[in-house]
Amino acid sequence: MGNLYRFVEPVLLFLLRRKGRSYGYELASELREYALTDAEIEIAALYRTLRQLEENNCVTSEWDVEGSGPARRVYALTPRGEQHLEEWVTVLSHMSRSMTRFLNEAQSTVKDGSPGQNEGRPIQRAASESQSRDSTKSVPPSRLRRQHVR
Repeated sequence: MGNLYRFVEPVLLFLLRRKGRSYGYELASELREYALTDAEIEIAALYRTLRQLEENNCVTSEWDVEGSGPARRVYALTPRGEQHLEEWVTVLSHMSRSMTRFLNEAQSTVKDGSPGQNEGRPIQRAASESQSRDSTKSVPPSRLRRQHVR
């Protein structure tokens, strides 16, 4: 089903935007609430994504040595991370509209029950509607070094 872990990135950016600063453990507990997939997100994928975001200057981290426990890394969003979150919002918004169009067409085709009657029409209609509504294509997130976690 593709690289679903790629969708960890916008959620982490969103959580850091909302929280300001956060520890990986806190992000992991909230990630499940906002995950864009039903798949279980491995904690290792979260930390790899945070490291990748840091390499791309979207996130900073520093060691928090305050308190009695062990040192913990605290993460914060950078201005570049804010911009990257905005890019993700644009892309996800476009994907949401496209998925809604597809689901509406697919559901009406499935409910109709006669594949020959509507053969080819839903895809053609969806494409023409897409062209008329979306005269300009949304820009995908900038080509930062991508992470592929399997």
